[in-house]
Amino acid sequence: FTNDLEDLLFYTVAEGEEKIPVHKFLTALKATGLSTGDPRLKECMETLKESLKNTEDGLTLDRELFKKCVQSNIILLTQAFRKKFVIPDFQAFTSHIDDLYENSKSLSGGQVADYIPQLAKFSPELWSVSLCTVDGQRHTIGDSKVPFCLQSCVKPLKYAIAVNDHGTEYVHSFIGKEPSGLRFNKLFLNEEDKPHNPMVNAGAIVCTSLIKVRALMNFLKKMAGNEYVGFSNATFQSERESGDRNFAIGYYLKEKKCFPEGTDMTSVLDLYFQLCSIEVTCESASVMAATLANGGFCPMTGERVLSPEAVRNTLSLMHSCGMYDFSGQFAFHVGLPAKSGVSGGILLVVPNVMGIVCWSPPLDKLGNSVRGIQFCTDLVELFNFHNYDNLRHFVKKYDPRREGGEQRVKSVINLLFAAYTGDITALRRLALSSMDMEQRDYDSRTALHVAAAEGHVGVVRFLLDACRVNPVPKDRWGNTPLDEALHFHHHDVVEVLRQCQDTCSPPAADDAQQPGGRSLGTF
Repeated sequence: FTNDLEDLLFYTVAEGEEKIPVHKFLTALKATGLSTGDPRLKECMETLKESLKNTEDGLTLDRELFKKCVQSNIILLTQAFRKKFVIPDFQAFTSHIDDLYENSKSLSGGQVADYIPQLAKFSPELWSVSLCTVDGQRHTIGDSKVPFCLQSCVKPLKYAIAVNDHGTEYVHSFIGKEPSGLRFNKLFLNEEDKPHNPMVNAGAIVCTSLIKVRALMNFLKKMAGNEYVGFSNATFQSERESGDRNFAIGYYLKEKKCFPEGTDMTSVLDLYFQLCSIEVTCESASVMAATLANGGFCPMTGERVLSPEAVRNTLSLMHSCGMYDFSGQFAFHVGLPAKSGVSGGILLVVPNVMGIVCWSPPLDKLGNSVRGIQFCTDLVELFNFHNYDNLRHFVKKYDPRREGGEQRVKSVINLLFAAYTGDITALRRLALSSMDMEQRDYDSRTALHVAAAEGHVGVVRFLLDACRVNPVPKDRWGNTPLDEALHFHHHDVVEVLRQCQDTCSPPAADDAQQPGGRSLGTF
């Protein structure tokens, strides 16, 4: 079975050639959304690098060398080339993302946060977008490798960790679940003398007291698939020196007995400032967002990082409380869970699809990235990602996810037409997309019937050798592909079919009638 997949993969990438240029394979790989640095492809890339040292030209792969390189990752690679990922046409999708990025880039409004001196040093020109799908497809544009501090974007992550470690009931015995309707740094509690939710400062400070310090950075690294997670000591010191309001909130919480018994409030505030000072890049943070989109499994490592309960709770609170005083507007217009931070980051989750992180330091009056808000709004205007989009009513929106049944209806016609025209490249793609290469039209004719009738010996060989189709299917008149080749005097096809019949044993149910599209054999 694996050999069949390796052969099909080779035929698809090679497109009729006997060798595959390495750059062609890597370009085709990138088009699926996979990157050469993907940890899941580590063995493939190492074997590729090693193999090329031992080849004569060091630039091409023959069939055996190609199979050697892909065999350890054949299932993932086959999924990619069969377009079985959540975004099948990744290049088309990312070209739209790039357009949205450029559209937001032209915005010049907003101010870089300056109440924490370290944040004021960032250029207002910085702007990047990175995404990671639940299948680990990656795309990034702009200043995506520049480290920036998570600031409030860490709030949903530490809440998720707290729920993962302690459970919902325990965490919410200290913190509420309602939007506050007030500025994020107000000294204000709900009627039960609890912080309103974990996304405002008071709730995030209490949430910090529930976290085990040693495991925290390790946890965030796992969420990011072991990609960049750092720490800015300069920002931490800057936060602590300018954190009078948060100290005031801390003492207020202590007075109202909001912390678990025995909590050292000043140590909690120190940790709170440290967590705000954790550094990520747009790329690494997009994997964190994708881990939330993927129900707690990191797409890049396959490791379960968070419980389903923790993810569900976190996304619910991000949806209602994640964007400061703009949360209601954002939920209305964008309809997706998100969290912003004063460093200019927006962490956006499209559940079961992808995580997206936008970063641009200039903020609006509510503390949200001007370019980031524009990008998120444009994204949902173009794609049907809003939580309440319904495809039947939002026909003008794109759905970049898996193609539906419409494609399957056309499959018989596409298959037989490719056989009729002798288009082996199209047949390779169809075979790799898991299509049943023995499908029949309403006259019970197969692609092999059509190719034999037209004298396409290359197609006949491909169907028999690579796809291993039944060599003697009968149409409604009882004719086999060999009968067709004899009738139309295609002697080379006759020879190939006779050789195959001598060595192959046909399946028992070769006369099964399978309805499909119209016959193309007599075009």
